[in-house]
Amino acid sequence: MTATDSLPSRPLFVRLIPGLLPALALAVICLWNSPAAADFRLCNNTSSRVGIALGYKDAEGWTTEGWWNVSSRTCETLLRGTLVARYYYIYALDYDRGGEWSGQAFMCSRDKEFTIKGTENCLARGYDRTGFFEVDTGEQRAWTVQLTEANEQPAQRVPGIPGTMGPGSPGGVPGLSNPQGGPGLPPAPAPKQ
Repeated sequence: MTATDSLPSRPLFVRLIPGLLPALALAVICLWNSPAAADFRLCNNTSSRVGIALGYKDAEGWTTEGWWNVSSRTCETLLRGTLVARYYYIYALDYDRGGEWSGQAFMCSRDKEFTIKGTENCLARGYDRTGFFEVDTGEQRAWTVQLTEANEQPAQRVPGIPGTMGPGSPGGVPGLSNPQGGPGLPPAPAPKQ
């Protein structure tokens, strides 16, 4: 009898662990680096570069942020992770051809990069008072807004939204659509609480 004959044999899973560890580590790395499934994104499907400002209410109150510079025919994640609110507010500038996408929900902004807490007394606090349009996500976990060319819409001018045509876009606001469906995106009179 040899020394190895007297040792009890190890279970199969214990013998396989050293070989499985590299594969498990690779799987964890791949999952860790995969894009988040729950984000608030904007796709610029126009032929222009656009600047985007975003407003939303979370547990700490109202916040407006800007600017995301989104190149023509690209998408940008504005907020990562599961959405914290049902309503989001967007103001967009067309850098190349001029014009803007705006609405009646007034929030604070400024010309330079910003994160501003609160929506009250914008001018008194040294900020601009800017009209954002409302995006109703229907309480989805993720949402993508599609910014489209004005000439991709039926030829009917929409007052208050320069550079867009409509109605009839899939998202409800001319020049914008949401391929995930959901309620329309009308300009709002004021941010919802």
